[in-house]
Amino acid sequence: MHEVTIEEFEELVSQGIDSLPDDMLEALDNVIFLVEEAPTDGSEVLGVYEGFSLQERGDYGYGEEPDRIILFREPLLAHCADRDELVREIRVTLVHEIAHFYGLDENRIHELGWG
Repeated sequence: MHEVTIEEFEELVSQGIDSLPDDMLEALDNVIFLVEEAPTDGSEVLGVYEGFSLQERGDYGYGEEPDRIILFREPLLAHCADRDELVREIRVTLVHEIAHFYGLDENRIHELGWG
């Protein structure tokens, strides 16, 4: 795939977030979306959710650091053949990581066709 600058990639992620249904986003509380070049552990994951799912938020309260949904630019670019595929994969990755926020595990996410 041709090179996509970090600025272009961040814009595609922003457009991906904007394309998601409101009801998917409305319960997101104290969650930020970030773009990083690649996972620090050297893996090839496309994205990650770091934080407490809704099911784990019983003692979650004021002053907590925001949860993070991170999309990794380099693995996503390597995974996609063209820009259209990249746009689709960014959206799929966003949905996948948001599903973790809602407490869905990998098996359930795959059963639903979200990852």
